Amino acid sequence: MEAAFNERRALAFGLVAVGLWSTVATGFKLGLERLTVEQLLLLGAAVSWVVFLVYALVAKEINPRQVPLGRVALYGLLNPCAYYLVLFAAYARLPAHIAQPINYTWAITLAILAVPILKQPLSSRTLGGILISYTGVVILLLTSAEMSWQSASILGVALALGSTVLWAYYWLLTTREDIHPAGLMFWSFTIALPVLFGICWLGPGLPAVNLTTLTYGAWVGVVEMGVTFICWQQALRLTANTARIGQLIFLSPFLSLVIIHFALGEEITTGAIFGLIVIVAGLYLARAKSTP
Repeated sequence: MEAAFNERRALAFGLVAVGLWSTVATGFKLGLERLTVEQLLLLGAAVSWVVFLVYALVAKEINPRQVPLGRVALYGLLNPCAYYLVLFAAYARLPAHIAQPINYTWAITLAILAVPILKQPLSSRTLGGILISYTGVVILLLTSAEMSWQSASILGVALALGSTVLWAYYWLLTTREDIHPAGLMFWSFTIALPVLFGICWLGPGLPAVNLTTLTYGAWVGVVEMGVTFICWQQALRLTANTARIGQLIFLSPFLSLVIIHFALGEEITTGAIFGLIVIVAGLYLARAKSTP
């Protein structure tokens, strides 16, 4: 009885996380209409720091002696600093329905990076999934009605692909750590905030603080980085079948596409939808268990 209750709770947390994550591409684009890349990230990271402070206090994982601060400093420079600076720069140059699926291929980049870093060989199924997903990216780019193919757009595609490398590398590094996620995220963001403050101070200037900018900062900090992360962690902790909960994540890019179309007014072609389907099919194939 308790196991069934936990599974229902895990499903609820997982669906909340997926639903929230589906809105972030729209939030990024709207926020970047009013703030620079650096300013949006600073506000988002500040809000997220508050979320992780509360999370760490509740979990009693705020003691700096419990974390390797040297390595955590590296993690903070990777996430949120480098990863989101690159990702937001991609969103600033691309339509949301292009940037979001490309960034979603980080799981494919993860499989590629696991070869040299973790010495994990690629199975034939994983290799097939990689090829299928990147074919989907090509289809998406070639069939989008809003892809201009100017230098800014080409740079945006490169940045979106680069963001997958940063996130996959961060994920591979942190999975080796025996640290509670609460402590890891709190101290990572504590280290990142002064860096992001300095980047804004020396670059575009500090963001204006008003209801509009705080709304977008909260959208990034709570939905993308904070509460959604905690919900997903809770879903994985409660379930006895992480693979089944993990499948929920495949709903996110399709829900996101619907929100992008109606909230941002981006034209979503049939070819772009097909490209996304191909990307997700490759991701599913690459994640499936197989023998090398």
